[in-house]
Amino acid sequence: MTQLIRRFLERPGSIDLAPFERTVAAAGTREERLRELDELPTPSVDDLPEFCAVMREAAHRTLGLRPYDVQLVGMLAMLSGNVAEMATGEGKTLSGAMAAAGYALQGKRVHVISVNDYLARRDAEWMGPLYESLGVSVGWISQTSTQEERRDAYAKDVTYGSVSEIGFDVLRDRTRVDVADLVVPAPEVTLVDEADSVLVDEARVPLVLAGATDPGDAVPEMAVLVRQLVRGYHYELDDQARNVHLTSKGIDTVEQALEVDLYDSPATLTEVNLALHAHALLTKDVDYIVRDGKVHLINPSRGRVALLQRWPDGLQAAVEAKEALPPSATGEILDSITVQGLITRYPQRCGMTGTAVAVGDQLREFYDLKVAVVPPNRPCVRTDDPDRLFEYRMDKDRALVDEIVEVHATGRPILIGTLDVAESERLSLTLGGRGLECVVLNAKNDAEEASIIARAGERGAITVSTQMAGRGTDIRLGEGVDELGGLYVIGSGRQTSSRLDDQLRGRAGRQGDPGGSVFFVSGEDDLITHYVADEYAKGVPDHDLVGHAQRVAEGVDMEIHRNTWRYTRLLEQHRSLVLELRDKVLRGRSAGEALASAVPERWASLQETVEEEVLHEAARQIVLFHLDRSWADHLAYLADLREGIHLRALGRLSPIDEFNKEAKPAYERMLAETETRSVATFETATITAEGLDLDGADLRRPSATWTYLVQENPFGTEWERILNRLTTKVRRRR
Repeated sequence: MTQLIRRFLERPGSIDLAPFERTVAAAGTREERLRELDELPTPSVDDLPEFCAVMREAAHRTLGLRPYDVQLVGMLAMLSGNVAEMATGEGKTLSGAMAAAGYALQGKRVHVISVNDYLARRDAEWMGPLYESLGVSVGWISQTSTQEERRDAYAKDVTYGSVSEIGFDVLRDRTRVDVADLVVPAPEVTLVDEADSVLVDEARVPLVLAGATDPGDAVPEMAVLVRQLVRGYHYELDDQARNVHLTSKGIDTVEQALEVDLYDSPATLTEVNLALHAHALLTKDVDYIVRDGKVHLINPSRGRVALLQRWPDGLQAAVEAKEALPPSATGEILDSITVQGLITRYPQRCGMTGTAVAVGDQLREFYDLKVAVVPPNRPCVRTDDPDRLFEYRMDKDRALVDEIVEVHATGRPILIGTLDVAESERLSLTLGGRGLECVVLNAKNDAEEASIIARAGERGAITVSTQMAGRGTDIRLGEGVDELGGLYVIGSGRQTSSRLDDQLRGRAGRQGDPGGSVFFVSGEDDLITHYVADEYAKGVPDHDLVGHAQRVAEGVDMEIHRNTWRYTRLLEQHRSLVLELRDKVLRGRSAGEALASAVPERWASLQETVEEEVLHEAARQIVLFHLDRSWADHLAYLADLREGIHLRALGRLSPIDEFNKEAKPAYERMLAETETRSVATFETATITAEGLDLDGADLRRPSATWTYLVQENPFGTEWERILNRLTTKVRRRR
């Protein structure tokens, strides 16, 4: 009855699996006949029982893997356009490959989007024999793939790639000036692996294509200055440690040191605030690491180095100044795309993950995806102990180490999930002092992760990991470990998302294996102090408070995601219209026709000496350049608009409504400016029989471009911070 009510209310995870289960049962009756055939028939989704039976036999013959019934159910759920929630170790990779093959056999091009290059390549190569036996071609791309390798991979029926690499290829294609240089085909179907990580955790991180300009401009002296400031006296943090601001004493101290009035010097105020944010809110070996003389961000949801990811340029440069590193190059943003914008390009979407129900509302709201919860092949017998709760972090850490020492003495393998890199290394040193050796998997050595994780179930193993989300490797139990109780998972604290805790816990108890898990939590953990500080009285926190803190944190993340989309939704509409216009210019003669209509005398004059096709190509180059130039200017304008729009809340206006109100006419001005600039260039450019003189017409594009992910500034814009300070002062006066 509960499930029926959930289904009626369309709650996450309420999709009825009965039709899929009946189909799989019917497939079982055909299995023996297919097993006797030398060559399997080409499967068709028009006959789903036969399709399932052929898929099962093909996987068994080519991979040595006979799909369980639940794996076929997961495949059918994805073929129906859902996100399949399947527990760790239940064979999502094979289910996803069979679903991708099903779409490909319908004549649809499929992009299997993963969280990183390693998993994309591994899964494409691992599942390759299955695809080949079905007559489906498969390829993969990575950060090191050349343009030709990318073009070849995208030409396959199924292409595996990380979300960032596919997004970057889309962005690069948007600047091509020749159809022959395009790499990414028209989107048709995407199947998203680790769907919650990709579609939710990565959703606030825009992908950016930049053109070279100049180095960062942080002032090193500011880093030295803020280092001398004292928390609680010169500056304060808010309850969630997401914002920092100078106190009146701090303002006086900074103004005396710099000999300026900060509020009469907006540029200096920005430099001080950025330096203060880098100093007070971003911690080395927690939020970033320094390696090879560069700052590398750490992905908070996976505990890995976030390759090619950076904060907005001002904050990035401030962190580099804090660490006494030379500033990295900055660039003008030529175009950008959010994960949401990337995924919703595909007319058909589906996915798989081990933890989808918890974000089911977001998947439906932002991607129109529903969740199908697939039961495990064997019941989970893992023992999940209640959290061990402590008032002080020191007591928690001591009890955590004692637990590890005691369990290790039995030979039982232990996997410890820590909250950050610094904690994993401290724990490693502490265990070493107690005579225990452990293997540490964190953002500093993530390239070795597969082999480290694969050995975590061996007798006597102690593995310390910053995160387990998206690791992509099963932990198989070593000899005799079953009798010891299986893998024992320990969390050194609760994450801000219950999904991340579930992903860690799910590493034990795979495929009916024995296992256990427990989390250690203290009242001094960031989860408590940042999200429920006002509700926590000193003492040992109770389980309800810990659960409440996670729900608050998840609500904050949801609102950030929703707010990001509010501001990018209109921009995505503008981008869609511009891309439609750009494609017409790139592939046809619309540019020439428009210029011939705007300046017929000039067009007629050139026709006397220049061949028609050469003239159209020149027009195409002119319009594409100015369209791209105007679009980059439009992005910069909207970024500045968003930076200051929040001050309008002081006048009781809605910032998002005001943003949209100004963005719409700005788009119209951008189109008009493109036309004006194109006509002006066409009238004066040198166009000969050999073509357009790009240098003479000043149409050269950036000498260098690069791609990166820009981490949304977690502290808000400068104007948001000023507004928060003003409203706080008003409230206090009342």
